Amino acid sequence: MSQAESGRALRVLLFIHSLHGGGAERVAADLSAHWAQMGREVMVVTQASADGDVYALHPDVRREVLHTAGEGGGLRGIWSNVQRVRALRRVIKAFRPDIVLGMMTTASVLSVLASAGLGCRVIATEHTHPPSQTLSGLWLRLRRLTYPRAARVVALTRGTADWIEQHVPGSRLAVIPNAVHWPLPRAEPLLAPVSGDGRKRLLAVGRLHADKGFDLLIQAFATLAPSHPDWDLVILGEGDERAALEAQVDQAGLASRVSMPGRAGNVGDWYQSADLYVLTSRFEGLSNTLLESMASGLAAVSFDCDTGPREIVREGIDGVLVRPNGDVPALSKALADVMGNDAARQRMAQAATDVRDRFSAARVLQQWQELFDGVRATGR
Repeated sequence: MSQAESGRALRVLLFIHSLHGGGAERVAADLSAHWAQMGREVMVVTQASADGDVYALHPDVRREVLHTAGEGGGLRGIWSNVQRVRALRRVIKAFRPDIVLGMMTTASVLSVLASAGLGCRVIATEHTHPPSQTLSGLWLRLRRLTYPRAARVVALTRGTADWIEQHVPGSRLAVIPNAVHWPLPRAEPLLAPVSGDGRKRLLAVGRLHADKGFDLLIQAFATLAPSHPDWDLVILGEGDERAALEAQVDQAGLASRVSMPGRAGNVGDWYQSADLYVLTSRFEGLSNTLLESMASGLAAVSFDCDTGPREIVREGIDGVLVRPNGDVPALSKALADVMGNDAARQRMAQAATDVRDRFSAARVLQQWQELFDGVRATGR
């Protein structure tokens, strides 16, 4: 059923833990803005407060905060989740959405439970590859119970959809990737990259978290630095692993060759000032930074994770996939090959910008529109 046929604007509620940073959080902000601009009534509901939000919402998007954030295990954790379901259910009853979109696993599970019997369609989403998650047995059981009750379960990649099909039988699956930002937005904090000094720069962007594999990247760069004296490494981002990574850089004697400036809201400037992008994640969903870097005209060297990069990088055309995932010597060799061949790197960089079309907002939003139309027409 189309928006016009329904007689009123489509109402969409997005539920996510917070907007405090991260790929899924940015997707929530982006989708809600697009849908609001289309004339839909959109609400974003978070558990955590708006204090510390990294992503601003479109002015026409309504915001509700449940104030239910917090950790807890055992009986206390179960009671906390009962309270979350009750709080979300009250908001759903008041807003009366046509579609409730759960962003990531726990939000998706809670969305299904809170929407039971209210007549709205729930779409669950998985933004990371499930084997990389550290979910408790309770959440694993709840996912198996609730996902088959969702109208659709959206995965970012075919690999994740295949995993869900095998491990969460009965799920009605769809694959919709993230759209690439182009042109890239600018926001605070603004950090100016160093440029014009004749140095070449290998760039990595992401949270300073163990999953991102920056420790492996530093190991690889330590072997490359002597033979590539004109290259420096920049790791852009912030997180709990900063102290450990800085200690690793110091121990390798690379303090003058490796920089970690922090999180930048003008990441596009950093892509423009770099010469090659590298992704060393141990696990990935569909990497926003990989899409952004390639849209900015950078060739990419990436670990071939179980899912994600292989659906973005075209081997030898716009980048290189490193196998096996996590292998530092293989990463070093791939980086050395691309860093040492200006012509091949520039050829791949030119081809990389194809992601602007392959993962364009127009293409992705059309997929969401088709999903919404199908869900509302069939009820499933």
